[in-house]
Amino acid sequence: QNEPEPPKKDQLPVKKLRIVLFALCSSTEQAARHFRNPPRRIRRWLRRFQNFHDDHPELPEGGKYLSLEAEEKLAEWVLTQREQQLPVNEETLFQKATKIGRSLEGGFKISYEWAVRFMLRHHLSSHTRRGVAHPLPKEIQGNAGAFIEFVQRQIHTQELPPSMIAAVDEISLFLDAEILGKENALQTVGNGEPWCELVLTVLADGAVLPALVISKGHHPSPAAVPASVVLESKENGCDDDEIMELWAARVWRKHTECRGGTGGTGTGGSSKGMLVLDCHRTHLSEEVLAVLSAAGTLPAVIPAGCSSRIQPLDVCVKRSLKSFLQKKWKERAKELADSDSSALLQPLLGWLGEALEILGNCRELIRRSFLVASVLPAESAASPRRNGDEQEELIGAMEERLKIGKSRESSPEFPENDDAEGDDPEILHRLFEGESEAESFYGFEEADLELMEI
Repeated sequence: QNEPEPPKKDQLPVKKLRIVLFALCSSTEQAARHFRNPPRRIRRWLRRFQNFHDDHPELPEGGKYLSLEAEEKLAEWVLTQREQQLPVNEETLFQKATKIGRSLEGGFKISYEWAVRFMLRHHLSSHTRRGVAHPLPKEIQGNAGAFIEFVQRQIHTQELPPSMIAAVDEISLFLDAEILGKENALQTVGNGEPWCELVLTVLADGAVLPALVISKGHHPSPAAVPASVVLESKENGCDDDEIMELWAARVWRKHTECRGGTGGTGTGGSSKGMLVLDCHRTHLSEEVLAVLSAAGTLPAVIPAGCSSRIQPLDVCVKRSLKSFLQKKWKERAKELADSDSSALLQPLLGWLGEALEILGNCRELIRRSFLVASVLPAESAASPRRNGDEQEELIGAMEERLKIGKSRESSPEFPENDDAEGDDPEILHRLFEGESEAESFYGFEEADLELMEI
């Protein structure tokens, strides 16, 4: 008759909260590697935190905190940072929160408890598998609704064919030359100049157009470039305008010319089209607009902060492709340790070609991504919860096709029933004796981390 003990309802100590915050900002896997703790333990800590705050939803007394309006501004900042593949971490989050909170007389109380609450309350876990189900901050929710209404109206009134409705986005890859032999040398978030840029394009009929890859340095031989990749080399890199100009000239123009040659629905045998793209990394120069105009293509620019909900590529394709490339890197990191950046481009192109071949056979998953993102009008309106279910299903199916394996770190709720923690003495020693801690935030002593007043 020994019944299991109910989960503890006490607050997590600061050291554990810091690790949980790291996991929400980055991923459980990265938090586990950085703090040398098992992922399942970090997931358990997060469940403990949620259990406690389900019973104690109020903020601790004795300090000023950001208003809901100020928190929503901070949430908008997190979303726009991620759209630009810029870091959201302990330091950047606390700096931005402090800046927003300066209007409060005497400052406000900032702590790891508050930060974890904030990330969960606004559904900002970086690896949620149900992003389309969560509401956006009020200010940008209205922008998202107006965008969806505009896009769906244009598709209907212009009678745009699915083969001419495209979503395009960039993935920047950052390479840390100092740790080439390490599994985390290849990253998709960073500051400074990326090692190379990938421009992905998918169509509402489920097709995948060739990916544009822009790199510095020398090219491998043409025979080594997959047919699904268009490779450009720029010695000094490219700015956003140049990237889009290359894409428009080498990918989109070719697609529209092929469509025109087969007799589309538009005037003179060419099809009108629409291009869904983000506002941050895809500045539309006159050259790009000229190509789009000549092709009868309307640019539909997603409002800032809304991409995680209404960019079809964000539903499942981009995250799965990033995971695929990082998995391939991890498998070969040690043998690539002595390679230079030009030599490293060859395996990347091979991995990308392999992934694009698989994506090309996932037409139904990609087509459904446009529906889940609300770009394509659905036959019947789906609830946010139903769209969340659909996104989770699409991610799982895409990961299975790419043989990534379902990530257990991806949902902020971490629903799996894994309570067997296993008290490894060495891990516990590192955790509680501070050996796994990075430097204190802004140089504060550990005692100051309980609650910092800025």
